Amino acid sequence: MFQIRIHGRGGQGVVTATEMLSIAAFEEGRHSQAFPSFGSERTGAPVVAFCRIDDKEIRLREPIMAPDALIIQDPTLLHQVDVFSGLKKDGYILINTHKTFEQLGLGEYVRDWPANRLLTVPATEIATKHLGRPVPNVPLIAGFAAASGLIKLESVIMAIREKFSGKIAEGNIAAATEAYTIVMEEKETHHA
Repeated sequence: MFQIRIHGRGGQGVVTATEMLSIAAFEEGRHSQAFPSFGSERTGAPVVAFCRIDDKEIRLREPIMAPDALIIQDPTLLHQVDVFSGLKKDGYILINTHKTFEQLGLGEYVRDWPANRLLTVPATEIATKHLGRPVPNVPLIAGFAAASGLIKLESVIMAIREKFSGKIAEGNIAAATEAYTIVMEEKETHHA
């Protein structure tokens, strides 16, 4: 079972992100589950949501304490919340930023981490460019798909079409495709 925890703030589409990851996994014939951690849903308040993906039925219902992947939608949370709590060694870390892990002050924490598991994507900028709104969730899901290889970009696009329509769907597909490409290129430079 692959477990993903998404940290963000109210209004950034954290819950929608896990739902869409779940739909994308389901499109590929996997079992998936998405659920929020209910707390303050105020705009700007820290929010956490969870997604599990497996090839067999998922019976677990509790919050994810030892994620295989973290998606951090708002880098300001890095210094406010213990986002790395329980993260499996060598787990994936995807952060919405154009800064490096060093610039974010995480160099020491990730020193022994495989470089291909540490990824960043400027998701807010990509969303603003394609949607006119700073909602980083869809570019981050696509970035996660590229980083992990767990789900295909096509499945993310199907999830977008299921959730949105018209111009919003097209903008999200463009944002997702750009983010996916950026992360794939970033992965290749780590392997080079």
